[in-house]
Amino acid sequence: MEYSMNQLPQAINSDAKTQSSENQNSEVASDNSAGQTLDSENVDSNTLAAVLQFLQKHNLKGTAEALKKEARLKEDQLRDAQALQVDSEATNLLSSYKSEGDPNAYEKAYLSYRRFVESSLDVYKHELSLVLYPLFVHMYLEMIYNNHEAEASKFMERFSIDQEDYYQEDLKKVSFITKKEHMKGSDLMENFKSSQFTVRMSRDTYSVLKRFLQDKNQSIVMNVIQEHLYVDMYEGVPRNKAQVESTAGAMEGEANRQVNKTKIYYGLLKEPDIQLSVVEEEEDGEPGEGGEKPKKKKPKKDPLLNKKAKSDPNAPPASRLPLPDLRDIDKLEKVRALREASKRVALGPDSLPSICFYTMLNCAETVTCVEFCEDSSLLAAGFSDSILKVWSLVPQKLRAMKPAEQLADIDKEAEDVLVRMMDDKTGETMKVLYGHCGPVYSASFSHDRTLLLSSSEDATIRLWSLQTWTCLVVYKGHIYPVWDVRFSPHGYYFSSVGHDRTARLWATDHHQPLRIFAGHYSDVDVVQFHPNSNYVATGSSDRSVRLWDCVSGNCVRLMTGHKGTVSALCFSTDGRFLASGGADQKVLLWDLAHGHLLADLPGHTMTISSLAFSRDGTVFATASLDGSIQLWDFFRMTDESSLEDVNISGHNPDLLKRSNVIESLRLARYPTKATPVMSLHFTRRNLLLAAGMFEG
Repeated sequence: MEYSMNQLPQAINSDAKTQSSENQNSEVASDNSAGQTLDSENVDSNTLAAVLQFLQKHNLKGTAEALKKEARLKEDQLRDAQALQVDSEATNLLSSYKSEGDPNAYEKAYLSYRRFVESSLDVYKHELSLVLYPLFVHMYLEMIYNNHEAEASKFMERFSIDQEDYYQEDLKKVSFITKKEHMKGSDLMENFKSSQFTVRMSRDTYSVLKRFLQDKNQSIVMNVIQEHLYVDMYEGVPRNKAQVESTAGAMEGEANRQVNKTKIYYGLLKEPDIQLSVVEEEEDGEPGEGGEKPKKKKPKKDPLLNKKAKSDPNAPPASRLPLPDLRDIDKLEKVRALREASKRVALGPDSLPSICFYTMLNCAETVTCVEFCEDSSLLAAGFSDSILKVWSLVPQKLRAMKPAEQLADIDKEAEDVLVRMMDDKTGETMKVLYGHCGPVYSASFSHDRTLLLSSSEDATIRLWSLQTWTCLVVYKGHIYPVWDVRFSPHGYYFSSVGHDRTARLWATDHHQPLRIFAGHYSDVDVVQFHPNSNYVATGSSDRSVRLWDCVSGNCVRLMTGHKGTVSALCFSTDGRFLASGGADQKVLLWDLAHGHLLADLPGHTMTISSLAFSRDGTVFATASLDGSIQLWDFFRMTDESSLEDVNISGHNPDLLKRSNVIESLRLARYPTKATPVMSLHFTRRNLLLAAGMFEG
């Protein structure tokens, strides 16, 4: 019998229940027979090892010790039994690879199915061809498992070039498995065994496939499909080549539509009611303003505040995820943001944003990440030599807090106490933060600009104070390099992703993660918080994008379509859409309501490095390591997609891939001379900031 990875604990559990009932019977027998003990020679040591593993896993130390004592099992016997148990588990995982006797039968079966696909009607051909790649891989692994190594090598060499380009890197890793022993410790084998490759096809296409398997008596092909594939059937017309290719390419196959049927709250949280007195106080406190000007501004503020207070029908309940209470300083910051919003430039095809580009000189190949803060006043950059630098982008210099003995003399009741706490003598335009012992791969500012997060190759995340310019906390949870870290838009929470294939949700006052999001099949390279902080999006080297629920910890959206590592993510301002960019030079736009792919935006010639939506949600900016920035008409893009006509129960709608439509949506393209663009950011007034390092 075959056990998958998630079935193994249940199997051990059932063994444990059986064995525990036997132990209870033996205890009754021992009570009735005045001290008879269980003879270890009459007990299956493998079964005992399984029970002991289960007890130790659930921290039932007393019961485990009692079982050892009663069974009189020595430590060396226990170790041997546990080793046998682990080996038997590995054997169970691979037991589905049944020997067909003749190794040449695999080549004949593969050629037979390939000819069947090529001779099929065009309407079915594209969906039937999706089976070729998983069929090829599992046939190769079956041959290796059954010790047909020479034949497997010839099979790989002959047919690997037939597979799609985006699978070639995976096939190179598969080709390194040349012996049965290599299968037990391979991460790639774990991927193939812990999940089924998903192939989406219409009911008509599946009927054609079924007839072929029955008529030709294809036992090898049938075994692979039954054991290792999940056929996700839908009612409707089979997809054309463009539709099939748009969602293919991920390591686990296409997205399972069942995952994307979970209801999600993609709307924005209701803005807190800010008292008018706070606005008035902030208005009156502005130096250099006459008494008449604040009165003229107040009527403009009130409608804006009331507009923000409207609740979104798709928003999550306010109590769904605990968020920190707003402090007075946070309310004042919101007032400043509203004032900036009132001066925002309306963007569109006839009003493109101005771009301010920050070029870093004399640091080619050493800058690893660049990040702007929310109000555009600070810029942080991580370097390959383990340091982190922060620059001020406004006239105010970066100051540190006064020493403790000087802080004691400050009047804590003074209105400008926060200003008095800072030491003007320490003012600089740039600060350097030391602490990491590996390249710094990402940085993220808190919403109030008092904290900065950074992640590194040293597998740690550091929280820095931007008032004392020191490291406050070192978070240790990942065991491999941490590729990205991101603060929640509402503060307090942050998320990280790394080489250990997991994403983690943290809180600044907890040294251990609150949630661990596991499901990707390779490195998780990029993470982004949803604007309402209830969800986290991750992009991975397994070429998929996932959306995770911070409350339940479940994956609620799985989106496939990239043909390379996903390197950039960005949510739209209304929370409905998610944009992703990758090493395949593609920018894909997703509708989170149903998990559908809406658009594929071409034009870049290298890895996509950054994405950004304008503050009013009308313009979408993309940047790449090819040194160019492109602007897109996002308002018309969503309008062209006809969101209301999306067939939720069927397959993906037609994409906006026609060249004339795409070209009409592209507003502009701005190339640099020799500067790969590393970061994009729209200011509150819709000025586009960009940064990169000069490589001339």
